[in-house]
Amino acid sequence: MAFIALGVTGSVAAYKAVEVARGLQKNGHEVTVIMTASAERFIGSLTFEAITRRDVITDQFTVGLNASVEHVSMASAIDSLVVAPATANIIGKFANGIADDFLTSMHLVTRAPILMAPAMNSNMLGHVAVERNLEVLRGRGVRFVEPTEGDLACGWTGPGRLAEPSSIVSAVEESLRPRGSLLGRCLLITAGPTYEDLDPVRFLGNRSTGRMGRALAQAAARRGARVILVAGPISLEMPSGVEVVEVRSASEMHQSVMERKTEADAMILAAAVADYTPTSGPRSQKLCKDEHIETIKLTRTLDILADLGGWRGGQSRPVLVGFAAETEEMLVHARAKLKAKNVDLIVANDVSQPDTGFGVDTNAVTLVSHDVETPVPLQTKNEIAEVILNRVEELLRGREADGPQKVLSETADRNSSS
Repeated sequence: MAFIALGVTGSVAAYKAVEVARGLQKNGHEVTVIMTASAERFIGSLTFEAITRRDVITDQFTVGLNASVEHVSMASAIDSLVVAPATANIIGKFANGIADDFLTSMHLVTRAPILMAPAMNSNMLGHVAVERNLEVLRGRGVRFVEPTEGDLACGWTGPGRLAEPSSIVSAVEESLRPRGSLLGRCLLITAGPTYEDLDPVRFLGNRSTGRMGRALAQAAARRGARVILVAGPISLEMPSGVEVVEVRSASEMHQSVMERKTEADAMILAAAVADYTPTSGPRSQKLCKDEHIETIKLTRTLDILADLGGWRGGQSRPVLVGFAAETEEMLVHARAKLKAKNVDLIVANDVSQPDTGFGVDTNAVTLVSHDVETPVPLQTKNEIAEVILNRVEELLRGREADGPQKVLSETADRNSSS
């Protein structure tokens, strides 16, 4: 999760910055908005305050801001400065070091990566002065989300239209990613429920929304990993920079995971996979009430985590992480699952609690490994994802340091004592 300053300048496209802010928040980031005086002519600050739940900065000389020299303290705190839309005026000021308001002053102080999304008339975009300023900023490492061609507010048609908010959000994610500690790694993550169809209308499912798996995928991508997200039927927007494989049933998820198991350095199975599926498969026609069906025969689905543990055996790769969503004796079940399925870590949580179950943005878990149990107190799922990935990185480093022989020995010891 990053802290992002979103600069909004005086363009008709300023209203699109609302969707940029919303998209960044959906990806787990904290967003604070800085508006120029011209931007306030196009959109009100109250809109951004309602979206970000933060005060919007509109005046460098507002009472209270100068007590901590706010443009300096914020410049040191942010992880990224994003300007969308970026007018020819703000591009010129950034290029020439002009500091006559909060946004331009902070630009000179911050050392965070800067990303700008230009929006202006086609002739302005092609003017030699603007082209020179863009080139100066590129030379300093500023990234740009190039404007698109289309109908412009001035009535012209051509280049200069602000890029779509989703493209800007993706570019922000990309600008944050290279700092990651998982560069060169591949993580396979599962998310969401699976649906076991009874007929064309009904299915067996569960309350999983995929929030935890999505948070893990997003955090892993931000750390530089190649991420394969095998997702059941979820309504969440998929994180950018992630390879998404959509599945519906437990058998489809099993097949998709097994087909890709050799690519992964670590696998985190956060999906709530159905334990049972109709033995005879789904009916081709809707079950009618007058059929009076009182019994549906079910068959156990394939156990993805256990099959991965059996396939890996005593090899050092991949690191295997499972989840245990329990309503009672959470740690007892987690310890049993850890041993029986030959995995490295179980993330256990009590889904009977209103703030740690399905469909909420918070969680409290216990990380259960073979040598330690670590409780993680209630916090957002984005924060929980970071804690889990920290442990995964420790396991990856430990496996590389120990080598495969020690892993084989430890596995044999566990099997002989079971």
